[in-house]
Amino acid sequence: MGKKKMLDVSKVNKVYPSTRQTQAQQDQYEQDFYAWTQKQAQLLRLGDFQGLDLENLAEEIESLGRQQKQELRNRFGVLIGHLLKWEYQPQRRGKSWKITIDLQRDEITELVHENSSLKPYLEEAIAKSYKQAIALVVKETPLDKHDLPPQCPYSFAQVLDQDFYPN
Repeated sequence: MGKKKMLDVSKVNKVYPSTRQTQAQQDQYEQDFYAWTQKQAQLLRLGDFQGLDLENLAEEIESLGRQQKQELRNRFGVLIGHLLKWEYQPQRRGKSWKITIDLQRDEITELVHENSSLKPYLEEAIAKSYKQAIALVVKETPLDKHDLPPQCPYSFAQVLDQDFYPN
C-alpha cells in the first residue's frame, strides 16, 4: 500500500495566505456547524478556494469516510446479532428476525456497491462488529456473553449469503 499523500496546509498558506484559518472561520465552525458547511459549499461552487477553511474541511471529509466504515460495522453488528439469536434461540425465531437479517444484508450490499473501496474492509468489519453483535444478543435475550462463541462463528461468505440461516 502506498503512502498517503497529505496536503501540507502550511505550504498552501504560503501560496494563498488568505487560506489560513481565520478566527471567524473557527468560531463559525464551532458555534454554527450548519452555517459553516453551507459557506464552505458555496465557496467551493464559486471556485473561491482562498476563502475555504481547509483545515476543518479536510477533517470533515475524512470524517465522512469514517462514517461509512462505522455504518458498515453497525449493520454487520445487527446482522450477526440476529444470526446468533436465530441460531441460539430457535424457539423464538420469527418473521421480524428474518426480515432484519435480510434487510441488513441488502443494506450492506448497497453500501458496498455505492462505496466499492470498502470491499477490502469487509472481513475486518465483521470481526470488529462481533462485540456489538454480542451486546445486542445479551441485551435482547436471556443469553449471557459466555453462552456465545468468543469469535464470530460464521464465515464471511455465510454472513453475506442471502440463503444462510444458522441451523
